[in-house]
Amino acid sequence: MGSRAGTLVMTMASGVALVLCAAIAALASGPALAQSNAGVSARLEALFGDHEPYQEFLLALKAAVAADYREAVAAMIAYPLTTTIAGERVTMTSKRDFLERYGQLFTPAVAAAIVRQSYASLFANWQGVMIGDGMAWFGGTCSDDACAETSVKVIAINARDGG
Repeated sequence: MGSRAGTLVMTMASGVALVLCAAIAALASGPALAQSNAGVSARLEALFGDHEPYQEFLLALKAAVAADYREAVAAMIAYPLTTTIAGERVTMTSKRDFLERYGQLFTPAVAAAIVRQSYASLFANWQGVMIGDGMAWFGGTCSDDACAETSVKVIAINARDGG
């Protein structure tokens, strides 16, 4: 093989190796496909120091959404909550604001994603814990000005009809 052909083969091999490395890195940084409860608990502990408040919150949120207990869901929201509804940026500053928009936020697709979310398939990063493919996020929020106490709340809802 001539030097030009050899150089071309080496360049192509390097390019393939780079693509493979990038693909592996992308897979490693995304949500695991087959996690376990213990794996999610370890991830939450590494990120937030404890997994139990997040696990308990998920169970309570799922139960409240499944029962359509809107008042309970409203109590689980971090206010102010800003989201987009029908292409319009909306900020809800209170339970009352939230309850007025509940049906627009908790579409059948969002409610179903929350109800069927398993603990073992949660994705978490420094921003919080994701439900479904990003339809809702929850995380620790400061309960006081000094942030000496935190509580787990819904921090984002990305309402949409499909999914």
